[in-house]
Amino acid sequence: GRGAAALRRAWRERRAALLEPRYTPLVAACLCLAEGGVNLWVIRRVPYTEIDWKAYMQEVEGFANGTLDYTQLKGDTGPLVYPAGFVYIFLGLYHVTGRGSDIRLAQYLFAGLYLLNLLLVFRIYCRTNKVPPYVFFFMCCASYRIHSIFVLRLFNDPVAMAILFLAINLFLEERWSWGCLLFSLAVSVKMNILLFAPGLLFLLLQRFGLLGCIPKLCICALLQVVLGLPFLLVNPVGYLMRSFDLGRQFQFKWTVNWRFLPEEVFQNRVFHAALLLAHLAGLGLFALHRWHSAEENILTLLKDPAKRKPASPRLTVNNILWQASCVCPLNASARIVFILFSSNFLGVCCSRSLHYQFYVWYFHTLPYLLWCTPTTKLAHMPKVLLLGVIELCWNTYPSTVCSSLSLHICHGLILLQLWYGTAPTPVSHTPQPSKKPTAVSKKAQ
Repeated sequence: GRGAAALRRAWRERRAALLEPRYTPLVAACLCLAEGGVNLWVIRRVPYTEIDWKAYMQEVEGFANGTLDYTQLKGDTGPLVYPAGFVYIFLGLYHVTGRGSDIRLAQYLFAGLYLLNLLLVFRIYCRTNKVPPYVFFFMCCASYRIHSIFVLRLFNDPVAMAILFLAINLFLEERWSWGCLLFSLAVSVKMNILLFAPGLLFLLLQRFGLLGCIPKLCICALLQVVLGLPFLLVNPVGYLMRSFDLGRQFQFKWTVNWRFLPEEVFQNRVFHAALLLAHLAGLGLFALHRWHSAEENILTLLKDPAKRKPASPRLTVNNILWQASCVCPLNASARIVFILFSSNFLGVCCSRSLHYQFYVWYFHTLPYLLWCTPTTKLAHMPKVLLLGVIELCWNTYPSTVCSSLSLHICHGLILLQLWYGTAPTPVSHTPQPSKKPTAVSKKAQ
């Protein structure tokens, strides 16, 4: 059949299958099959570790018993601090797993979530056509920490990220309204999804202009109101303070990224304000110089796309090259992904604290962030090494001065290559033969 022929062709072209992005679907299929076995082995052979699952079940049990005052919902680890979408999803798991008692069934459900998440991620990578397939081995079977977060710890972070990746797939299909609905649902499971929000706002402004993006933002806001309505009607202030608490303090003993600081600095509000300013500055610089065409005023984003002068092509998957002439020309799908992933990565770099389960916030985006810029043959190994060092940092428990410093160095190197690898190149005034752009376009596709 066609599958057998494809496998024979891939065997003959082994090197190409590892290096050419066009082989991503085949490699992805093989890795997904392998991951099914890996997850089953982990569930059966590695002991389950209780961290938050029991507390999750206690929190949603209060809602199941009729408690609608959010300040009264709590578990062994403290009060409920997630929005309402978390309550409904984990209430479903509560009932399916016999009030949370059937841990093994919950692990199998999370293994299914792991595979679904992987399929959504691979679909994104197939559309962007940027990352060599051999890299996906490091994104799959090689990460102990990610398997642990999904099937040994049963955290809510992977649930939020799977919904987020579904939303990104919808954005790539130009289903912006449905994508915004799913994006808002992901936020309602855990607020870290808001790190993608600046990039999404930029994309909506570019695609629809100010007036055109307001309905999309209303979809996001309306879903939050609908999901939170039972709690908003009883104690609106309590719900908002608990589920959207942006000033919550983190415990120093769990931090992965700031271990090298004294605890009093880690808890200092001035330090938190400095990180927020650094985050906003990074977003501003990327929005002005890397997400936006250098030839246009940023304020043109506020106008209706049809009335912009000079007229800029609408952000659709039919637009082949980035508006700015870049070192790495991006097709439209790759550009959408670049803006969203880099927006999230800037937030991770400036986070007040990263706990071990937060690794899933950006783990599946790292291959794209590293390989979306031009890569020479000699540069492949340092990029793989960066992935390895980041994985090592996240697997060091408890974190050390060395591991947290190393993590920041790796993040800094990724930021530098994103900044310089996507820098606009000077526009040449020399007339170009008509055939060359066509060749570039085909390559970009």
